[in-house]
Amino acid sequence: MSVRLIVGLGNPGRKFQGTRHNVGFDVVSEVATRHSLEFESAPTEAVIARTRGIDPGMLVVKPLTFMNRSGLAVAALVRYYRIPLDDVLIVAEDVELPLGRLRARASGGDGGHNGLASIIGALGTEGVPRLRVGVGRGDARRDLSAHVLSRFETSEELVINKAIERAADAVDAFVNNGIEDVMNRFNGPESESSVADKENNEHSS
Repeated sequence: MSVRLIVGLGNPGRKFQGTRHNVGFDVVSEVATRHSLEFESAPTEAVIARTRGIDPGMLVVKPLTFMNRSGLAVAALVRYYRIPLDDVLIVAEDVELPLGRLRARASGGDGGHNGLASIIGALGTEGVPRLRVGVGRGDARRDLSAHVLSRFETSEELVINKAIERAADAVDAFVNNGIEDVMNRFNGPESESSVADKENNEHSS
């Protein structure tokens, strides 16, 4: 039975909940909720939730190492469960993408993201699929680290909540069909499914 490893990046602790930096955690929490999965302690510095009796299976992960050391937890899980890197998906926020935009890639650099940099360093390769969720750059005069650790404005919440739902859809697509399907369907302002829903609503009104 094959298993897909889905890693949401973020920082543990209540003070980081709801921040832009923790969107990866929010996405995997949504995935776990959809599939009625409960997080439990892992053999490494992480909490995990897993499907059972399903092929392909899914292992959903929140590293507890803090963002800059995410690679330690991810590399340990990859080794422990013997998961090919093509079956690993990293979910992280991206300040360079407009708020709510999704972008999936099969490989690539860290793009200035410390969590991805840690993972690439620990695995020794850039060849790991990733899904980025746009959180916007905000005011250019504001310190970037302060921006990513800030919470979303009330005016942004609807957009980011929809993006988290679309990202969870993208995770399901990855589990079932791989990263190419995710790139084809979700790289853009809206996913294929959300466009179809909008068209259906317009036709019914």
